Amino acid sequence: MRKKLIGNREFYKMVLSVAVPIMIQNGITNFVGLLDNIMVGRIGTEQMSGIAIVNQLMMVFNISIFGAISGAGIFGAQFFGCDDHKGVRDTFRFKLYACLLIVILGLLIFIFAGEPLILLYLHGEGMDEQLNAALGYGKEYLAVMLVGLFPFALEQVYTSTLRECGETMVPMKAGIAAVLVNLVFNYLLIFGKFGFPELGVAGAAIATVISRFVQTAIVIIWTHKHADRMKFITGAYASPVIPLGLVGNILKKGTPLIVNEILWAAGMAYMMQCYSVRGLSAIAALNISSTISNLFNTVFIAMGSAIAIIVGQLLGAGKMDEAKDTDTKLIAFSVACCVAIGGILALTAPLFPMMYNTSEEVKGLATAFIRIVACCMPMAAFMHASYFTLRSGGKTIVTFLFDSVFLWCASIPLAYVLSRYTTLHVIPLYLACQLIDIIKCVIGFILVKKGVWIQNIVQEKQA
Repeated sequence: MRKKLIGNREFYKMVLSVAVPIMIQNGITNFVGLLDNIMVGRIGTEQMSGIAIVNQLMMVFNISIFGAISGAGIFGAQFFGCDDHKGVRDTFRFKLYACLLIVILGLLIFIFAGEPLILLYLHGEGMDEQLNAALGYGKEYLAVMLVGLFPFALEQVYTSTLRECGETMVPMKAGIAAVLVNLVFNYLLIFGKFGFPELGVAGAAIATVISRFVQTAIVIIWTHKHADRMKFITGAYASPVIPLGLVGNILKKGTPLIVNEILWAAGMAYMMQCYSVRGLSAIAALNISSTISNLFNTVFIAMGSAIAIIVGQLLGAGKMDEAKDTDTKLIAFSVACCVAIGGILALTAPLFPMMYNTSEEVKGLATAFIRIVACCMPMAAFMHASYFTLRSGGKTIVTFLFDSVFLWCASIPLAYVLSRYTTLHVIPLYLACQLIDIIKCVIGFILVKKGVWIQNIVQEKQA
């Protein structure tokens, strides 16, 4: 059993060479997001809540972009695994078209339905003044953030393709540069330091948009300057054509994945709306806990990306037994890491809310939410690793059922009933909605163990 779950030193060196740059990039991004959140949190609860609501809505857009590039990325990783650079180039073009469509749809929705969407999260009797203030801050923040939708989408297209081709350092460096820019301009524009205007929540949004343009520029310039290594970029814009056979295959495999990601993100936004029925304090506390947990979740998120890349390349190369063995070790490694990290987070949970200028009620709720996340972290790691295992072999219908269908058919009905038809306090309500994922872990274990995901989806020549 030990040999099956634990690899040798060379194995972990290989895994860490892929995962660590992603961890560092995501970790720094989330750390600066934490500092970002604290800066806004120093202004007041209403400002923090308004931004939290908009960021929850923005997550639906961000995850939609992720879903679009992931659908094609399954093919990109396997094309690279069998040295088919034209195939990688065609998947890159597909990503461009898909992300452009999502950006247009996102702009239309946020421009014409932004205010009604924000209002869905604002509840609380006798708090009209605070709720109106949170709405105003949310609208102000959203108006600026719309400028950053296109550069974010374009950066994700390039970054995902670079990672599929084994280049993880450049996206990491671009991410580090972006978060440093974001941090500096947050300080300057939120508080009006060194002669800059004091813009509050608008300053936070402007800083984020500037950082996105910086990150996008770095990734694009590097890719085009290193076309000898990133061969997919040569001629990528010379023709708009994508082979119809490949388009059909990506849509067949990728559409369930795209729909899954959109439904999952929308489902998480709806879960937050259920919690918001318990008042503005619940939103503020969940904002604090999610910001902290995102920082600690970096490890299993990066491990999921590593599984998609490493296992996808092995499947593309036809190394099925090695792919299965590698996947088992990767899942075990991810869960083991999160047992340790979850323990640390649970012990340090009370420290983080103390950094915010908010009420004792919000701080107490945030501490409880953080501890719940910490205890559930190994379970989340296993679910995440299982999801990416199934996805690496193109089992997107299965991932759709495993992920978003479970969310909408189990987690959301539970949250809805408990929030609307009971007086259950928000803490046990939140805990119940996390623990239902135990069922999902059992399903994931069965699917991964059966090996339904072990297949090469690029073996046949694309038309």
